[in-house]
Amino acid sequence: MYSAKGDEITAAELYPLLRLRVDVFVVEQECPYPELDGRDLLPSTVHVWWQPADEVHACLRLLRDPDGTHRIGRVCTTLSTRGSGLGALLMKAAMEHIGDEAAVLEAQTYALNFYGGFGFVPEGERYLEDGIEHQTMRRAAVR
Repeated sequence: MYSAKGDEITAAELYPLLRLRVDVFVVEQECPYPELDGRDLLPSTVHVWWQPADEVHACLRLLRDPDGTHRIGRVCTTLSTRGSGLGALLMKAAMEHIGDEAAVLEAQTYALNFYGGFGFVPEGERYLEDGIEHQTMRRAAVR
């Protein structure tokens, strides 16, 4: 597993992450949205990814909300690696970065149980984003 802060990641590292995110969210899920949101290069952003050779197979992005809460987003794996446990390894790495602090994410509802396994619980009402049902999930700080 690899990780880099937004202000330390190289163009050669970031490009395949962006490519995978566009391939999954924009192309495969048919959700045209502005993937490049200006947050990937922030010093507080952390990218986590799995790249066993020349191809990135999974990635996610950790952001910081204004209140300091960690926000997990852009969690994705290649179609060929889904169901292999790679997503769980990615989340474990993210949780190591987060430690005992609070975290939030916006889950596609098919993945609620997956994120629940990492201590996240649903919060609020389900909602549609780009035609896909989502649910906010939060993990409280561990004291």
